[in-house]
Amino acid sequence: MFHWLWLIPALPFAGAFVLIIFGPRMSKKSVAIVGPGVIAISAIVTMLIAYAFFTAPPPNYAYDQQLWTWLDVGGFRPHIGLYLDALSLLMTLVVTFVGFLIHWYSTEFMQDDEGYSRFFAYMNLFVASMLMLLLGDNLLLLFLGWEGVGLCSYILIGFWYQDPVHGRAARKAFIVTRVGDTAMTMGLLLLFTHLGTLDIQELMHRAALQWPVGSSLAVWAGFLLLGGAVGKSAQLPLQTWLPDAMAGPTPTSALIHAATMVTAGVYLIARTHVLYSLAPAAQTGVAVVGAATLIVAGFAALTQWDIKRILAYSTVSQIGYMFVALGVGAWSAAIFHFMTHAFFKALLFLGAGIVINACHHEHSIFKMGGLRKKMPLVFWTFLIAGCSLAGLPLVTAGFYSKGLIIWQAKAAQNGSTAIWAVAVFGVFLTALYTFRMIFVAFFGEEKTHVEHLPGWSMKIPCVVLAVLSVIGGFFETPRFLGGVHSFSDFLSTALPATIPGNAGGMSELGSELWVTLAFLVGAVTAYYLYMVNPEMVESLTAPAISKALHAFWYSDWGMDWLYDQLFVRPVVWFARVDKNDIVDSFYTGCARLSEFFYRALRTTETGRVRWYAAAIVFGSIIFVAIVLFL
Repeated sequence: MFHWLWLIPALPFAGAFVLIIFGPRMSKKSVAIVGPGVIAISAIVTMLIAYAFFTAPPPNYAYDQQLWTWLDVGGFRPHIGLYLDALSLLMTLVVTFVGFLIHWYSTEFMQDDEGYSRFFAYMNLFVASMLMLLLGDNLLLLFLGWEGVGLCSYILIGFWYQDPVHGRAARKAFIVTRVGDTAMTMGLLLLFTHLGTLDIQELMHRAALQWPVGSSLAVWAGFLLLGGAVGKSAQLPLQTWLPDAMAGPTPTSALIHAATMVTAGVYLIARTHVLYSLAPAAQTGVAVVGAATLIVAGFAALTQWDIKRILAYSTVSQIGYMFVALGVGAWSAAIFHFMTHAFFKALLFLGAGIVINACHHEHSIFKMGGLRKKMPLVFWTFLIAGCSLAGLPLVTAGFYSKGLIIWQAKAAQNGSTAIWAVAVFGVFLTALYTFRMIFVAFFGEEKTHVEHLPGWSMKIPCVVLAVLSVIGGFFETPRFLGGVHSFSDFLSTALPATIPGNAGGMSELGSELWVTLAFLVGAVTAYYLYMVNPEMVESLTAPAISKALHAFWYSDWGMDWLYDQLFVRPVVWFARVDKNDIVDSFYTGCARLSEFFYRALRTTETGRVRWYAAAIVFGSIIFVAIVLFL
């Protein structure tokens, strides 16, 4: 069964090719079959391979499929090869299955759009690039998928390119992530130069043999790869592109946030965990970046009014939790939260898309209201996803995955009380902004008339994801609840177990009680402020300092302003000063000379045939004279 591994990325690539070439001439019904169909088949193949992996695993729980030699230059011979282990298998399962549900939802959501086939071609290419990133057995092939998801995010964020706002958002995403990609490229060059290979497994083996713990080369490589991960996963200080990326179609947002681009950085660090174990400073940097990001994004989400931007900042925050787990060495906990996050975040975006369509493309939660009665199915599925995001205790998947990260943020060998406290405070922020969004949008009086109700192609994916947002957490439960560790046991063949440290006398139960308390305080605060006493919100935001703080958080802590002052304005100023330098003068002179000859030759175009004939004869005489006498 494993020899069919190549079909998993090949099918979405084939679907993208067919839709790019023939899509404009295909009916929408045919496009709706091809687009989601290839992802569905890819998901089925992945499930069959997963079944074979569980029942008859390959030797050493890893399968390497070499397809052909990509390059052969001076001893550098990277292959087009695929590598399957527990880590890549799990992430591939999530990407294909959740990706299929989003494609299915899109068949109805994008029904009236003129670029119907173009949209599904891009979406197929997006999934294919992510699968190549996950399954590539060398860093060069991984980087090809890495750049592929970057390209697809650009063309999908700017899908409605006629609107300049969408074009600007797409360019911003492309440019900001290129900053991180530059750092990653330098990291790949450093690794290849000093270790002589880009094959991931061999690279990690050589690094462990040649570099001692704390090696400066390992630290530099770790930080450079972290730079790439920070850009792709929208972590500080390169998180500014993701909220603006909400300009694209809502299914695109769901795919970016739940199953593709922003999780690429998490996978990169998890895949190169051996390197980070050799570079404690870089691994600590991962944890610090994650902890800082989840707080910054949490406060920013509190001030947003656009439902999609609230969800965007929540993604930035939740990826921060994954970085915290990676930074303290809780590798399986990070991937566990990736899985549960994929379920509830995809559901939140799909639900938001239904709400926006029903409210005449209105994005402001303060112009919605009363949707609970108008769309009960959407409300209940959205509520389940919101509770999972916030971490409703004992019931939702998010409680178990986030609780595991928070406990190991203190209990792991690299954990600390400070990171644990920040993570717990993040739970309070998450519950506060999540229930603020739910109470304002779905409760109270109806402010916008609901007109367009969803069909079953949009409802069924939401129901499936709602079920997964609940049961997905029971693959890994705390010891005090019976201690089911199926998830970490499965990943143990690809990722090392968390090394226990000093938990400061706090048990896992004690940590979960603090998480539960933070959730309850956040949810009750949101209920009181937005349901019981909404006037209090106005009084709290009335003082000048509160308005300034609100504006500061709303602007993503002034990061765009800072980048504008540090980078954009100096470059624009220098371009204006330098526009008439000697280099420009040279090219301007060439243009003027061309223009002079053009004007001179233009005078010969008189329309008189006799003059043309005389010029031909004169030119012939000169040519003959040159041949005879020179």
